[in-house]
Amino acid sequence: MCGRYATSRSNADLSALFEAADESGGLEPDYNVAPTDPVPIVRVSRSAGGRVLSTARWGLVPAWAKDPKVGARMINARAETVTTSNAFAQSFAKRRCLVPADGWFEWVRGAEKTKPTKQPYFMTLGDAEPCVFAGLWTVWGKDEGRLLTCSIITMPAVDDLALIHDRMPLLLPVERWDAWLGGEPDPALLAPTPSSHVARLELRPVGHRVGDVRNDGPDLVAQVPAPPLRSSDVKPIDLTLF
Repeated sequence: MCGRYATSRSNADLSALFEAADESGGLEPDYNVAPTDPVPIVRVSRSAGGRVLSTARWGLVPAWAKDPKVGARMINARAETVTTSNAFAQSFAKRRCLVPADGWFEWVRGAEKTKPTKQPYFMTLGDAEPCVFAGLWTVWGKDEGRLLTCSIITMPAVDDLALIHDRMPLLLPVERWDAWLGGEPDPALLAPTPSSHVARLELRPVGHRVGDVRNDGPDLVAQVPAPPLRSSDVKPIDLTLF
């Protein structure tokens, strides 16, 4: 899953990076993004004639939903079922987006039987390059109540990321951006992230303050000492435990 992430780049930086017109209204750094928070997305706008940078609420609210609160349960869309899901299929066909991030968090439970530890990790490509998640967007409501919402595609974890959690966001290298935004809704778009891209990720142990959504700031992504990850003694835990 992807249940918490960080995004600190400015709207000016993101609009330049993605060659997108800025319609975000301004962005504030958020080092502890949680479901229903406002986040930047890059999508194609017919009215703008190309890419636009927008601000969306994390947690896709399908058009048929009676209450936008359902979005809190729709932060992720599984790659295995997104093309057929009643909630996500239309957005996969017509409304795909890029979700830029500094990286994302997962928690790993250690092997201790008496008092297992829950070590948070931050997966990142570093300061020079964002992680770009494959995403979906839609608009819920009408007029003043219109709400732009989004979801992040997840897939089975590959390579070393399987030491952290059994799932991961679908990361898109730059050569896949155009096809994701504007290509036909071919299931080939959901191909796993290349191992060469995953290998560049840093799996960084970070402090426990990130477990509280009220905390924010760059210290949440600072590295802390931690035992090395081993497949024999770590188990993924669900973020709903926090």
